[in-house]
Amino acid sequence: MEILSVYDAAFKPYGRVVEGYPTEGILKALATTPVTDAVAYVPRDEVLHAAPDADVVGETLFGGMPFQLGWCNGHNTKLNCLEYHRDSEFNLGVEDFILLLARQDDIVDGVLDTAKVKAFRAPAGVLVEVYATTLHYAPCHVDAQKGFHVLVALPAGTNTDYKPVLPAPNGTDKTIWARNKWLLAHAESTEAAAGAVVALTGENLDIRNDI
Repeated sequence: MEILSVYDAAFKPYGRVVEGYPTEGILKALATTPVTDAVAYVPRDEVLHAAPDADVVGETLFGGMPFQLGWCNGHNTKLNCLEYHRDSEFNLGVEDFILLLARQDDIVDGVLDTAKVKAFRAPAGVLVEVYATTLHYAPCHVDAQKGFHVLVALPAGTNTDYKPVLPAPNGTDKTIWARNKWLLAHAESTEAAAGAVVALTGENLDIRNDI
């Protein structure tokens, strides 16, 4: 699989590189968070919120809306699932990392073919916005020895426990997996085994041999 840069023109429909923010304090705090053999995710970490300039960065990125700074760390080379939110997500890595992305308009009749997925590499220390219309999931590592530490900045409450009480009035509602989180799972994923809607067809992409 070809791995492009977030600076490549091909990334423009999916997101943008964000410049000018004082992220050094957040990066130092992020580097203290644990890296596991698999993938671990924490929606909000007070260590990140206490970092220098964290408040001004978060408030400005989200235009004054309540926000949360969390992380997704570990080792990964597989797609497994894709998710989207009703707003942008911001990512920042201590190490280089790779995002596997697709577009919401690639979904046809509730299903997405994984052949539509593209891979983009973000350099360490570069803040990236992933648009609301972009499907994404856990980052992939570039160096298996190091793994990845990736900031996940989102509106407050995103990815926390939530299930609709009423019957789903729309087909997409069936994919709500958490608060502000719509999830499309591949049949081979642990999420599918846990009850997530299987809505990814094709190969469960693995970039192990491409990095």
